[in-house]
Amino acid sequence: MSIQSKDLRNVVLLGHSGSGKTTFSECMLFEAGKLKRPGKVDEGTTVSDHTMIEKERGNSIFSTLMNVPWKSSKINIIDTPGLDDFVGEVIAGLKVADTGLMMINAKSGVEVSTELIWDYVQRFQTPTVFVVNHCDHERADYAQSLEQMQERFGSKVLPVQYPLNEEGDFHKIVDALRMIMYVFPKEGGKPSKEQIPSSELQQAQAMHLALVEAAAENDEELMEKYFDAGSLNEEELAKGLTIALAKQEVYPVFCCSALMNMGSGRVMGFLHDIAPSPVDRPAAPLKMDNLEVEGEDSLECKSDGEPSVFIFKTLSEPKVGRLSYFKVYAGTVSSGVDLLNRETSSQERMSQLFTANGKDREAAEELVAGDLGVTVKLRNSHTNNTLVPKGTEWSIAPIEFPASRFRVGVSPPEKGQIEKLAMALHAIEEEDPTFRFEQSKELSQILLHGQGELHLDLVKYRIEKVNNIEMQYERPKIPYRETIRQEGNAVYRHKKQSGGSGQFGEVHMKVLPYSEGMAAPNNMNVRHSEVVQLEWGGKLQFNNCIVGGAIDNKYMNAIKKGILQRMEDGPLTGSYCRDIAVFVYDGKMHAVDSNDMAFQLAGAAAFKEAFQQANPLLLEPIYDLEVLCSGNVMGDVMTDLQSRRAIIIGMDAEGHYQKIQAKVPLAELYKYSSSLRSISQGLAKFKRSFSEFSPCPKDVQQKLQNA
Repeated sequence: MSIQSKDLRNVVLLGHSGSGKTTFSECMLFEAGKLKRPGKVDEGTTVSDHTMIEKERGNSIFSTLMNVPWKSSKINIIDTPGLDDFVGEVIAGLKVADTGLMMINAKSGVEVSTELIWDYVQRFQTPTVFVVNHCDHERADYAQSLEQMQERFGSKVLPVQYPLNEEGDFHKIVDALRMIMYVFPKEGGKPSKEQIPSSELQQAQAMHLALVEAAAENDEELMEKYFDAGSLNEEELAKGLTIALAKQEVYPVFCCSALMNMGSGRVMGFLHDIAPSPVDRPAAPLKMDNLEVEGEDSLECKSDGEPSVFIFKTLSEPKVGRLSYFKVYAGTVSSGVDLLNRETSSQERMSQLFTANGKDREAAEELVAGDLGVTVKLRNSHTNNTLVPKGTEWSIAPIEFPASRFRVGVSPPEKGQIEKLAMALHAIEEEDPTFRFEQSKELSQILLHGQGELHLDLVKYRIEKVNNIEMQYERPKIPYRETIRQEGNAVYRHKKQSGGSGQFGEVHMKVLPYSEGMAAPNNMNVRHSEVVQLEWGGKLQFNNCIVGGAIDNKYMNAIKKGILQRMEDGPLTGSYCRDIAVFVYDGKMHAVDSNDMAFQLAGAAAFKEAFQQANPLLLEPIYDLEVLCSGNVMGDVMTDLQSRRAIIIGMDAEGHYQKIQAKVPLAELYKYSSSLRSISQGLAKFKRSFSEFSPCPKDVQQKLQNA
């Protein structure tokens, strides 16, 4: 079947873990004839969760691309994880999808991950359809779930359907859009269509009227017809809802049981009839080379013109190599085409194109604008890269992934494994933009940064299972800083004689806490002052106060170099030093034995001695923490924060959440994501960002000095 851009439907399945996204995708594949029977998550037979770790854990960890034909449409489906640790997969899916399908668990209602994902839905302005799943569960409550959705996501949430009977007897769905009732066989499958019972007619008509009004409000012509006739026909209603959904003026609500395969076909029909195609969505924002360039700063989805490809996901597969998942934003991409990577400036040949259904791929000769596909073995292309013809001066605006919220240290591996481990971690970093690998010179430790403990546990699993490298985690070290609180003085002579020319240098030094615009002490005659911006933050003010030629000016740089080297290994704990003013006011030199090395060593030693006399202070990194939690766990969250030396700076309500703002030492945030999940039973979320360095409590400083 020849597919045009207007016939494409790119749908991302969203929702909290356990809401049934993967099972629903199985129903879509089955209903479209792609499967002989739907697979089951607990049996490890689903198309989506096909990796070994997903089968072992029983839930989605990676996003999975699938596609089905439906009437004249091709529906591309991206099944995403529901766990917050893997939110990067959700964000990438939202970047390239044109419609979101938000799954709601009928027995649990709106859950915390649903709301977290909703924030990203709003950011991407993605038209969204809600599907209340698990209506067959013994504790299913559709009405309560709908009430929660309307309370938390607004009045634009409008029901299209509702279950006539829930729990174990669920098999009838009243559809207010088509004003019919679907009756399913007890074992699920294709329903029969019946008239809505008279007892339900009033409720169904009220829902239908709300949908008609929503459809009419977004088109003047339809509004006039609605005022004249008091209703809209089926074609007019479909037109109005298409406009309203595309503008995010309505969020339709369906109901189903994915486990029993009841209701998925109707949702697919709605996607075909009403959901926007890539052509109907706003033009994609571009990142321009030159901000002065005249013309458009966005790219419309058109199949004619030059091909433009954006890679939204990369994955390494054994025996195949790197897989690059992409969206064609414009033009038509054919197999064998050569394109330029705008980010790496390397030429890439898309020698093979595929459409995907999980781990299975089907070769494609070409893919039109708006379509999603896969290619293999691109040499220098990764997630967020744009591939375009040579000479193009723009790229697709990249995905903004969230900063890391969790970090661990890695115990030093065996000597022969260090390079191999670094290469394996770098490969994962290229695939997963929410993961960061760091070999910290400052802390002499390998650090891994991610979204949560589960996220980094997955990294460990992959390193051990795929790369056969033993890897152990340890508590990450803290990047403390050292400074001083008062004046310190030192006189240090470096003298070394070992035959021939020796080494001699004597430095007289005063140190003070540095502050912007500070004046020199009264007894200091500053000949030259230089402020060094330290790469680890803070400043060193280096003042040359030598008079009478006690130290030749040519040795000043050597003294400064010695001080900077000493500041990289602070006298208290070996941490970086910052915000110190140094005054070199006297010294001695020798006509034969003085040299740069002698004064470098003398400067370093004098600085250490003066520093220790200046009431030294250890600074610890403080983070701004924002926690959103339900009111019933707020007390427990506060108690936990106080045990972490947190300073609460504000509390407020945000929607139905309570928002707690605090400043917390980084040393106390180790495994906070796991603790918060446990304390709140998953009913909380948080974000953090670096705030400042602040003085350590005396007992903490003493403990660290003695360690």
